[in-house]
Amino acid sequence: MDKVPKELLQGTLDLLILKTLSTASLHGWDISKRIAIVSKDRLSLKQGSLYPALHRLEGRGWIEAEWGVSEAGRSAKFYRLTGAGRKQLETEIEHWLSFASAMTSVLQMEALS
Repeated sequence: MDKVPKELLQGTLDLLILKTLSTASLHGWDISKRIAIVSKDRLSLKQGSLYPALHRLEGRGWIEAEWGVSEAGRSAKFYRLTGAGRKQLETEIEHWLSFASAMTSVLQMEALS
């Protein structure tokens, strides 16, 4: 299966990050790696998109970060969801499911006679 087009990924970046962080506190590389693994490599986050998004989400109060040591023994910033982030995740999921339902309806549309 092909990778998801970059344009679609950009519109779902917040949702992808928030959902990934709902399972564990992770540093940037692990967020990207987990999304790639779970999506069977159809979704891939580039560093140039991921880190600005993490800073934006942190600025909105949806995630918070603290420095720690990665599995590789390096200093890394670990991100986790806040209470506001969990609420935002619920909102993002509702919006995505509504959009997906609308798209499904259009794709299954019968020709008008």
